Amino acid sequence: MDSNIKTITAEPGSWLELGANFDGKGTNFAIFSAHAERVELCLFDPSGKTEIARVELPEYTHEIWHGYLPGIKPGQLYGYRVHGPFDPENGHRFNPNKLLVDPYARELVGQFDWNDAHFAYDIYHDDKDLTFDERDSAPFTPKCRVIDPSSFDWSADKRPSISWPSTILYETHVKGFSQLNPGIPSELRGTFEGMGHKATVDYIKNLGITSVELMPVHEFPDDQHLLDKGLHNFWGYNTIGFFAPASRYYGPQGIQGFRDMVRAFHDAGIEVILDVVYNHTAEGNELGPTLSFKGIDNFSYYRTLPDNHRYYINDTGTGNTVNTSHPRVLQMIMDSLRYWVEHMHVDGFRFDLGTILGREPEGFDQRGGFFDVITQCPILSRVKLIGEPWDIGPGGYQVGGFPPGWAEWNDKYRDTTREYWKGDNNTAPDFAARLLGSGDIYDLRGRRPWSSVNFIAAHDGFTLNDLVSYNEKHNDANGEDNNDGHNDNRSYNYGAEGPTEDEGINAVRERQKRNFLATLFLSHGTPMLLAGDEFGRSQMGNNNGYCQDSEISWVQWEGLPETNEALRNFTTHLIKLRQTQPIFRRENWRDGMEVNWFNAGGGYQQPEHWLEGTTLGLHLGRRDLEGQKGIWSDVLMLFNPFDGQVPFKIPPLNKGKWILEMTTADPSIRGQEIDQDEDFDLEGRSLAVFRRG
Repeated sequence: MDSNIKTITAEPGSWLELGANFDGKGTNFAIFSAHAERVELCLFDPSGKTEIARVELPEYTHEIWHGYLPGIKPGQLYGYRVHGPFDPENGHRFNPNKLLVDPYARELVGQFDWNDAHFAYDIYHDDKDLTFDERDSAPFTPKCRVIDPSSFDWSADKRPSISWPSTILYETHVKGFSQLNPGIPSELRGTFEGMGHKATVDYIKNLGITSVELMPVHEFPDDQHLLDKGLHNFWGYNTIGFFAPASRYYGPQGIQGFRDMVRAFHDAGIEVILDVVYNHTAEGNELGPTLSFKGIDNFSYYRTLPDNHRYYINDTGTGNTVNTSHPRVLQMIMDSLRYWVEHMHVDGFRFDLGTILGREPEGFDQRGGFFDVITQCPILSRVKLIGEPWDIGPGGYQVGGFPPGWAEWNDKYRDTTREYWKGDNNTAPDFAARLLGSGDIYDLRGRRPWSSVNFIAAHDGFTLNDLVSYNEKHNDANGEDNNDGHNDNRSYNYGAEGPTEDEGINAVRERQKRNFLATLFLSHGTPMLLAGDEFGRSQMGNNNGYCQDSEISWVQWEGLPETNEALRNFTTHLIKLRQTQPIFRRENWRDGMEVNWFNAGGGYQQPEHWLEGTTLGLHLGRRDLEGQKGIWSDVLMLFNPFDGQVPFKIPPLNKGKWILEMTTADPSIRGQEIDQDEDFDLEGRSLAVFRRG
């Protein structure tokens, strides 16, 4: 140890609250490690470059190392050095030469300046991770900062508390959405403050969105292999700090900018949902760097192979898997979630590779510890919980397998809807189920239609525009010879790959975008719109923009064709239709709704009809809505995914007439009355909506 570093003696303190907690007079430090032999707290000067003191935590209670330092106030920078066995084959990777990030750090200062010293072993040795490295990683590692969450003033904040049936999700990215927005001051673009700026909030509010779902905003580093190629981790699915906002999105107000953003959305009646990554960390596999968890207690924090603890179970595809079966690791996740709800006022979470969180040693278990704890928590059980119900482990595909109270990304909706509008054969039965909320998947155990999060496009894959403009992915800019990203996109370019001046091709593409959007917002379930799809944003055929912190991934706001504005107006109309008409946002499978399917001849759809063609008619009726002013009690939707016109015989009504509300063939046409048994010429590749008048 440097002779200039002071040695300070700490008081015993408390083990009850993990992290660095200021009590008004000093700070209590507590960190979990079941296998450490000694823990040193390192204090740094305000620059973070000079270690000024080293404190050995004096007490060890219930596997918690802890100590109290009087006079240590918010703003103090710190890190940990943890002593213990370096025995990779038995799962232990302690190395006190590595400065470690506190798992409970609420703010990090600086970025990882990648260096060989970050590795706990000699990377040039033949045995690699079985060796021991003595270089100090502190100069290249961000420092933790003590903060006082109790100082946050939320007195005027009012949570929107949007009901699930009324929810409309909008998946977006803090920087990607704000970086090129001319309505945001240049110094705020790409920041939390830019995301919370009036120009952003007003746009999203005017669109009709109720809940913004932000891609990862927990602290994460850029991967070295990406930096070597001049790229960056844009998406952020590589967490290293589960309590700390990503400082790369800080504006002039720093961490306060995040809270100001949340308050701005709340003032507009919009919820903030965070996409969170608790399934793995940025430390990678056995050859990855030692940044935090790996050096604090590798064997507890990660799942290792039962017969060789040197290696990690890799159900995530990222090198490691967080061990949610360990009670202290599970506690960390719960404490993190509660922190973001209680102290940062977010309204819910979308869990990346959520199956991992329900995975016990024997496999996925919807009655596993994570689900049990979160269901019983009086704080977390009341916020929105959305699972990405798959991982790459055994039995990892769990669409419909999450417990009651959860919503799930429903990729069956995405895939079936894409196939149907592409005109694939034999898709009508599945399309019908997806349109009605996927009751074949979610109508059990008291789950509701909103459990199905319906989406056409998300951050991972083609945008809506590219879905109808490209047959193949075009990911060359990612530097992986176009080998990354999905190959099964269920897309179609209608005659030209990418942008074209062919008016016929462009016309059918615009119509298909309207078909997808209309299907999304008129389906039962919870709609999720990818930011920019409302006006046809393109990523130029790149379906894996994870490393593109560039104009490929940033939302373009200027120089757009008129068709983009028309599509945005169409989307706004659809959202308003959904918001004002309860028949489109079903709350309960047992609400008495009448559901009737018809064929183009006007008769009821019989079993043999379902595989004969995919042109469909759907009547929805709610007798309990009759007589309510401005509320529709009956709607008729017609679907034709083929390129030819179909004469559709309109089924009769007991009273009244069918009035055309919308057709994707020409959104300007509406108000046409259709008599009973009259044919309606349903244009090719179009959807029509009628209401009873």
